Amino acid sequence: MNEQQRKQMSQIREANPADVKSDQDNLSRIKEKKSEDFIKYFETSYQPPSLKDAKKRGKEDVEVHYDFTIPEEMIGLGSGKKFMIRTYGCQMNEHDTEIMAGILEEMGYVSTNETKEADIILLNTCAIRENAENKVFGEIGHLKPLKTENPDLIIGVCGCMSQEESVVNRILQKHQFVDLIFGTHNIHRLPQLVKEAMFGKEMVVEVWSKEGDIIENLPRSRKGKIKAWVNIMYGCDKFCTYCIVPYTRGKERSRLPEDIIQEVRHLAAQGYKEITLLGQNVNAYGKDLDMDYGLGDLMNDIHKIDIPRVRFTTSHPRDFDDRLIEVLAQGGNLLDHIHLPVQSGSSDVLKIMARKYTRESYLELVDKIRTAMPNATLTTDIIVGFPNETDEQFEETLSLVEEVGFEAAYTFIYSPREGTPAARMKDNVPMEVKKERLQRLNELVNKQSAEAMKKYEGQIVDVLVEGESKKNPDVLAGYTERNKLVNFIGPKSAIGEIVKVKINNAKTWSLDGEMVEEAAEVN
Repeated sequence: MNEQQRKQMSQIREANPADVKSDQDNLSRIKEKKSEDFIKYFETSYQPPSLKDAKKRGKEDVEVHYDFTIPEEMIGLGSGKKFMIRTYGCQMNEHDTEIMAGILEEMGYVSTNETKEADIILLNTCAIRENAENKVFGEIGHLKPLKTENPDLIIGVCGCMSQEESVVNRILQKHQFVDLIFGTHNIHRLPQLVKEAMFGKEMVVEVWSKEGDIIENLPRSRKGKIKAWVNIMYGCDKFCTYCIVPYTRGKERSRLPEDIIQEVRHLAAQGYKEITLLGQNVNAYGKDLDMDYGLGDLMNDIHKIDIPRVRFTTSHPRDFDDRLIEVLAQGGNLLDHIHLPVQSGSSDVLKIMARKYTRESYLELVDKIRTAMPNATLTTDIIVGFPNETDEQFEETLSLVEEVGFEAAYTFIYSPREGTPAARMKDNVPMEVKKERLQRLNELVNKQSAEAMKKYEGQIVDVLVEGESKKNPDVLAGYTERNKLVNFIGPKSAIGEIVKVKINNAKTWSLDGEMVEEAAEVN
């Protein structure tokens, strides 16, 4: 029993001394009272997140704050306690997890990978596909016995799923053992939310439909000092008909250039070898700022910083402009591996998706990139089985994949997301057809990847060594400049360094090699 329950028991004893039989009876009364309080709260106080409100783009200025601090009374709140954060989805969620971990560590908590050791378990969720949501709800169910064993355990659900009204209502109605729900816009309020969850009677729900401001000096707990995410903007204004992200992440808000550059310089001084600039639509950076300064200009300034590798993700073809191509063509620490989601090779499907470009304009952009950077590696995202996609339209996707020569692709069967326009469209594509199309697409992508990898055999490449191979601790693993996974035998002292590896064997998705001393020729 926690301190709050003991106080409630004392009140029960004073009010009804003749009825007190045992502490277990009293604990049952507390649980019943908590359930009554919860129902009253749910009926009178709870305000769910609204996708409709989230789509309303206010014209109010976004403020930048530099005054984040952990309230003094919360700094030692986690002393002697442990936390676990399980992260689902994209790099943005990984970045958010680093911030939440940083906040909890400043409150005195330490990280653990063991669920039974944790005093706080947070599920940082993804809403991009139905399968991702199903995994999270399955995990919530698995955590219930832990809560039964340890009533003081705080279980929280955060991230993009928390921004969906249907998800929050489902948790409120079916998973009342969850203590805390918060969204993507109020991560900086985590100390206050944890305190409320520890000492309050009801489930703590704080989800903002409208996005918040930019909070600059949030702590981060990054893993190692090799690679780092650097968020340069938040949100997306594109509203592709299939995508829930603009609703869960809000409108586009760019960080100020000087704040980003200062963070990158700090990472370089700490010895990081690679940074990835992050944004839901990263090459829309700066369009909301009152200045003529875009992603190309930012990359040009970062190009001058002494850090070996700089990447960015994820791009939208509509915003990939000539200035960015010009800057990337300088090379150096600006890498020419470009992830450029196309989603479909059919202009008709792209129009229904509201992607705002055509097959032809996408290919023109690819030609511009290839002209400026002949050796650039292109990867992409593709959806098959979009509502009413025809066989002919799918064939257009296959032909575009071949024409561009993508060396890798994230491929998906369309998954309707509640609240998006596409979810209301009639879908006459049978699931067996969707699966057959996905299989054909994957066979083509695998073939192209294997052919691209084969060219590396006998070459010497620069590899940023990240650590031991997941399959064999005696083998080291790292990535080339063009994001190819390399496994090789080498000393543990190479971890965190950029070393030269001769490629002896190419597989579909990875390369095997041996460490050498010669100058690198191909990356």
